[in-house]
Amino acid sequence: MALHFQSLAELEVLCTHLYVGTDLTERIEAEKALLELIDSPECLSKCQLLLEQGSTSYAQLLAATCLSKLVTRINPLPIEQRIDIRNYILNYVASQPKLAPFVIQALIQVIAKLTKLGWFEVQKDEFVFREIIADVKKFLQGTVEHCIIGVIILCELTQEMNLVDYSRPSAKHRKIATSFRDTSLKDILVLACSLLKQVLAKPLNLQDQDQQSLVMQVLKLVLSCLSFDFLGSSADESADDLCTVQIPTTWRTIFLEPETLDLFFNLYHSLPPLLSQLALSCLVQFASTRRSLFSSPERAKYLGNLIKGVKRILENPQGLSDPGNYHEFCRFLARLKTNYQLGELVLVKEYAEVIGLIANFTITSLQHWEFAPNSVHYLLTLWQRMVASVPFVKSAEPHLLDTYAPEITKAFITSRLESVAIVVRDNLEDPLDDTATVFQQLEQLCTVSRCEYEKTCTLLVQLFDQNAQNYQKLLHAAPGLAVDMAIQEGRLAWLIYLVGTVVGGRLTYTSTDEHDAMDGELSCRVFQLISLMDTRLPHRTNEKIELAVLWFLDQFRKTYVGDQLQRTSKVYARMSEVLGITDDNHVLETFMTKIVTNLKYWGRCEPVLSRTLQFLSDLSVGYILLKKLVKIDAVKFMLKNHTSEHFPFLGISDTYNVGDFRCRTTFYTALTRLLMVDLGEDEDEFENFMLPLTVSFETVLQIFNNNFKQEEVKRMLIGLARDLRGIAFALNTKTSYTMLFDWIYPAYLPALQRAIERWYGEPACTTPILKLLAELMQNRSQRLNFDVSSPNGILLFREASKMICTYGNQILSLGSLSKDEIYPMKLKGISICYSALKSALCGNYVSFGVFKLYGDNHFDNVLQAFVKMLLSVSHSDLLTQWSPPAAVQV
Repeated sequence: MALHFQSLAELEVLCTHLYVGTDLTERIEAEKALLELIDSPECLSKCQLLLEQGSTSYAQLLAATCLSKLVTRINPLPIEQRIDIRNYILNYVASQPKLAPFVIQALIQVIAKLTKLGWFEVQKDEFVFREIIADVKKFLQGTVEHCIIGVIILCELTQEMNLVDYSRPSAKHRKIATSFRDTSLKDILVLACSLLKQVLAKPLNLQDQDQQSLVMQVLKLVLSCLSFDFLGSSADESADDLCTVQIPTTWRTIFLEPETLDLFFNLYHSLPPLLSQLALSCLVQFASTRRSLFSSPERAKYLGNLIKGVKRILENPQGLSDPGNYHEFCRFLARLKTNYQLGELVLVKEYAEVIGLIANFTITSLQHWEFAPNSVHYLLTLWQRMVASVPFVKSAEPHLLDTYAPEITKAFITSRLESVAIVVRDNLEDPLDDTATVFQQLEQLCTVSRCEYEKTCTLLVQLFDQNAQNYQKLLHAAPGLAVDMAIQEGRLAWLIYLVGTVVGGRLTYTSTDEHDAMDGELSCRVFQLISLMDTRLPHRTNEKIELAVLWFLDQFRKTYVGDQLQRTSKVYARMSEVLGITDDNHVLETFMTKIVTNLKYWGRCEPVLSRTLQFLSDLSVGYILLKKLVKIDAVKFMLKNHTSEHFPFLGISDTYNVGDFRCRTTFYTALTRLLMVDLGEDEDEFENFMLPLTVSFETVLQIFNNNFKQEEVKRMLIGLARDLRGIAFALNTKTSYTMLFDWIYPAYLPALQRAIERWYGEPACTTPILKLLAELMQNRSQRLNFDVSSPNGILLFREASKMICTYGNQILSLGSLSKDEIYPMKLKGISICYSALKSALCGNYVSFGVFKLYGDNHFDNVLQAFVKMLLSVSHSDLLTQWSPPAAVQV
């Protein structure tokens, strides 16, 4: 498509291809033509032509897009020209207020960018671009449409001033933002609040779309003002519940006036949900105001006004049926506890009444488990922090949490158990499948559950016994009760999660011997259920119960296994009577038996397998625990029998997904840590441990030499690379690393080299091998500082150089790749090669001058390969934050 922009018709064709065209080629060509238009000397005249004579809104949008790119160039237009553009757009939108909303938005963004970039520019001793606020006030004196445009201008300007442009110096952005904050932002907030007062002063006609739009834009403007990055800290918005709004001291008078908060509470009660949600969002920011803005009496008064507003909302809860209002109100409650201490809250006059209302609101929310789980997060955050603050309250006023916290815990427990039957019978999405949300909620609940723990424990014991009995009855009943069995197993999974949660809560709340005894009472039941479930393997399995068991075991490990625990803990009193488990040594034996069982029977279930191996990995960290573990028979068995015969997930069958091989690295890391405890310098012991890998490598070499079963050998090499990477990661002493190096070189590294040569275009194979190479090059804990007479450092570098050069030369022969292929096929492998090379160059275990001295070109070759690979990557790819699609993570 060749466009020379000679006529309006040609420009409108460009609009069509850019905004409504479906042909990808035409769109790409149109984007190129747009860049040509922006570079054209006639750009401004063509934009004016489009704005004044364009037949569609897309023509006006194209003009706004061109102007936006034009005014944000690194080399700016002359100041007179920019002033003319700003004035022209202001007059244009004032004369045509009924333009399409997206056109008005795009044009106003141009004004905002011009204002920001010219904030400090002076003409005739005046900051000409700061007159924008005076210009906006003229809009506010016109029709409703003009008022809306004026408010949008202020809103866009505020957001633009808060937006960091990473293509320009951050110091300059901060200077502009600070000046805008100090000179204009307060006036904008006062203006917006006055407009809202005017709205409330007269009856609202909610059927009038223009009035609704005006109120919405003003509320957005207030929210933009309150969300401004006052300190330049660029707070992480994902940490929403931790945010404090750093309101400037000069704004104190606005916040000290009770009418300010009343205004937004009144707006919430007066406006329809779409608008009342914004009023609540503003209140969230008001509740997050920094404490130091007020003196102590002022802060108490301000908090009292917030609590009155909460009471008013909860006494008239109709608006909370809207999901948006509900979510913002939950955020509002969480922010109250984030910014105010429990000791301050209990002193508020209405505290007793309000905490009861909040508790009832929370219980109702938990009972409707299918509704807004993301919002429930904020309610649980509120109660978690309230309960955690109890030990620090000095006030004599009752906090009443001992009354309400057990009710919250009970509501959570019973609602989750009741949800199972509905999920199974109606075939709904199971909340247990969203493990991230479940874990987050359980971690919040663990603190709440320990308040008045006796009540929680009694409830869980009763429910566990009842459901365990029902489960045993179903096991002995006639077949055909699949639905009932699924319901019962789902309830047991929830109960195991909940027991693990309350046991883990011991670390977050003051505990007593009586509480430890209660933990033992609950833990007995889970350990008994584990034994029952394992006796029925492999005939009867349930993935959800297994995942819950692993959660429980991990919580029990963190709480009751380790040196920090007194050996006389009451948790083992009941466990000793029922199970014969008298201390943490017996618990460790139970843990390892369960791990071996899972590795044997759950090898084809990736979630259970990966969680089991992560549990094993967590156990293998810490010398004292390792000393205890290596005495256990199950551990001795694993160290001597880590083969596919005993642990099927180590097999290389075609039915196994190559992606599942990732877990083998974790397995061998943990196993090698256990081996290292008593290994010392015993090379025979190390050789015996490596024997299964030796056999596999010998098989690989034999197949390579005979040139058959190539797919099998590839899968074997992928598994071996992952196994060896786990082993290498755990060997952090010079002696143990030397044993590994002597084992792998020179016998087996050539096989990995040949694999890179043969399957360089298959990242599923090359990535594990390159990651193994990168791990071998890591001089962690000075493990690679070989003796002065040893050539191992040079030999290792030479092998790495060969592999990097081989991979680099082969990968460059692939030619051009699609956008979806570029990362897995090329960029990921290159980045791993760079990581390995960096480790070698920074490891301080190779004298690189030796290579030139003896005419060895490996060092020069790898540097040349590095440069070639670097030059083969486009500048845009270098700057892109790449992440692989889930399907190609290897």
